[in-house]
Amino acid sequence: TQYPTPALAQEAGMGYLDYRDFVFRAMRLDEEDPVASWRKVCVDQAAAIESLAGAKWLRLKGSNIDLSLSIDGRIVLNDCVGENLPGGEIFTSPVEGSVTGWVRFSYPLIFRGQVIEDLQLWFEGGRVTRFEADSGSAYLETILEIDEGARVLGELGIGTNPGIDRFTKNMLFDEKMGGTIHLALGAGFPEAGGKNISKIHIDMLVDMSDGVIEADGKRVYENGKFLLTGTNN
Repeated sequence: TQYPTPALAQEAGMGYLDYRDFVFRAMRLDEEDPVASWRKVCVDQAAAIESLAGAKWLRLKGSNIDLSLSIDGRIVLNDCVGENLPGGEIFTSPVEGSVTGWVRFSYPLIFRGQVIEDLQLWFEGGRVTRFEADSGSAYLETILEIDEGARVLGELGIGTNPGIDRFTKNMLFDEKMGGTIHLALGAGFPEAGGKNISKIHIDMLVDMSDGVIEADGKRVYENGKFLLTGTNN
């Protein structure tokens, strides 16, 4: 976790007091019983995971994405405050070789102090075959050439934390933002069944406020929320 400091507030483009309140909301520390609140998150997210249970294929569609991928045999994990605080995501590793389509990342990719703006990726056969960016293209190319696994998608994560409502340049918070998904190039999660090996794992955010997710043709997520649960409400 992280404690709110003036330096982190400055990085997020916020005044310190506003940033402090943001952090406490994200962690549900502003609620009368934060522990009970996080337990409810665990239940809601378990129901969201159940809506994906047994699915072989996911289709993600919206103004920023048109992507198909398989989660056949993979485990969808529930982050509702385990190793990290704040929690607020469900995530898995797609089947290697299954990812096909296009995605535009709505927020800057920040990696090792470098910024890549308005990044778009195209996938075929599970690998990045083409990319475009308004800035940082040369740096991205060096990232993709780091190793054989760098062009493979190691993670699909779905953010569910409504207390995180803005981009703060801090992925501990940003990847859990309600109404977004994040995709990570590089290493997969063995605990989810992921097999991709890489030196990198780079999370990138997609705005799904007008997006949908279909599991084997059934719509389970729409306009930033799961349809079958209280998640993100």
